[in-house]
Amino acid sequence: MTDRGYPGIEGRPTLPKARAAAKTCTACDLHARATQTVFGEGARGSQVMFVGEQPGDKEDLTGHPFVGPAGRILDEALEAAGIDRETVYVTNVVKHFKWRPRGKRRLHEKPNAVEITACRFWLEMELELVKPEVLVCLGATAASSSTRRSRRTPSRRSTPRRSCARPTTRRAPMR
Repeated sequence: MTDRGYPGIEGRPTLPKARAAAKTCTACDLHARATQTVFGEGARGSQVMFVGEQPGDKEDLTGHPFVGPAGRILDEALEAAGIDRETVYVTNVVKHFKWRPRGKRRLHEKPNAVEITACRFWLEMELELVKPEVLVCLGATAASSSTRRSRRTPSRRSTPRRSCARPTTRRAPMR
């Protein structure tokens, strides 16, 4: 484990090694209340990566990304577009579910800048290992974390951006 709470990865990083290492991450306080780490899923080399904000209640309980209500909407959208979910990589910026209790329910809370920054390490590793040609940010948190800038989503919605994850000739700076 490094001094910042990030577990070390022996040898060349791979998605299975990163997934296993993320399970022991303590870089932010969210790990203490979450059921488990929810790392991304999909094939290395997927052409498209979908990035959401954080796991929800269902994701936290199952350990898989996009299996709750947002996952159903994503599945419907992928089906309507003729895209097989098995061909894409799905992940979240934050790897633990941030929530507050309300009776017997666990209600979603937006992750703060410290939590987002702590998990950026894992997202950058996923981007480096998967090398998607297209990065689809699902919401403002995903967009600002993926591009390292805070921005309002409505003005950028549906605007294609070149992914710096798989450059054609050289690595472009993140914008």
